[in-house]
Amino acid sequence: MTSASVPQGLARFNALEESAALAALHEVCASTAWARPLLAGRPYPTLDALYAAADAATSALTAADLDEAMAGHPPIGGPRPGDPVSAREQSGMTSAPDRLKAEMRELNLAYQEKFGHVFLVCATGRTGEQLRDAARQRLGNTPERERETVRTELGRINRVRLARLAGAEDRQPRHP
Repeated sequence: MTSASVPQGLARFNALEESAALAALHEVCASTAWARPLLAGRPYPTLDALYAAADAATSALTAADLDEAMAGHPPIGGPRPGDPVSAREQSGMTSAPDRLKAEMRELNLAYQEKFGHVFLVCATGRTGEQLRDAARQRLGNTPERERETVRTELGRINRVRLARLAGAEDRQPRHP
């Protein structure tokens, strides 16, 4: 495959020095166990090849690796100040009425109390109501089922962020 057929952003990522590429991957996912195989797999000929590597790395995460990944995510409705990525991803909560924001804060607390970690959901493109409804529904999950739901949602978030990293935001990633 010629370099002309590799998306420009992906070509830039492929060409980064190792430390810079690792830092870029940590912006996508806070898990080192996730980032290392993606780093080792460079260069990627296509965005789909990068997604496939990301999906395999997400599937291989241990419980501790998932904890590390989740620690990099703020609660829904509470993006970190000065963090444009989480603010953009959670934009559905930005314009939500105050009562919905308050309800989401309560759901976040109940979720954290039950499962011991942040409510992780791919918030991109979802409304405040959809995010609230997802939290309500998932509070009924068993811890085992919720752990696998978290893994799936993390994979979706990682794909959205990888698309942005590769300069392909306009190409909606297919979810695993």
